[in-house]
Amino acid sequence: MNFHYPNGKQYIPKKNVAEIGSKIKNGSFSNRGMTLEEDLNETNAFYLDREIAVIHKKPTPVQIVQVDYPRRSAAVIKEAYFKQASTTDYNGVYKGRYIDFEAKETQNATSFPLKNFHEHQIHHMQAVLAQKGICFVIIRFTAFEQVFLLEAKHLLSFWERMKSGGRKSITKIEIERIAYCIPLGFQPRIDYIKIIEQLYELS
Repeated sequence: MNFHYPNGKQYIPKKNVAEIGSKIKNGSFSNRGMTLEEDLNETNAFYLDREIAVIHKKPTPVQIVQVDYPRRSAAVIKEAYFKQASTTDYNGVYKGRYIDFEAKETQNATSFPLKNFHEHQIHHMQAVLAQKGICFVIIRFTAFEQVFLLEAKHLLSFWERMKSGGRKSITKIEIERIAYCIPLGFQPRIDYIKIIEQLYELS
């Protein structure tokens, strides 16, 4: 099945972690667990079940343009387009505050490439901050299984640095200095709400 972005460019999905694990038996991926998205979805389910917060992954509207019917009882989608450019991955509410964030993973061990973001996502984050919403990015360095919460205001500064001719990535050292490390747990897996409580005094 072929998916396309609003500009017509074909969407190429990332390899499934299980596929990567089956091909790479040695090195940093040998003991890798779930993807960042799976960990966050599990965390959000934990928050919802215990009435801590209501955070959901945003659905992506899709327009189907070609369907094959090999049998009367079966339909196979052959081609579809994303109706609009996505903003960020997750949003919801916690203690009366609007929360909006993006989740990204990188295999780069020393920096986080800013090409992982799109201009419309940056504009969306700026708009959320202008409305006093809580906005941030959760970044996972897969080589170390380290997860960080980086406030959107810092991401915007690095973006502006790039637009002004500076480096096209955020070094891991910079992230370690200004972001907040989230220890991986069992339940919840990635307890980012604990960081939010500290930052905005919502406990």
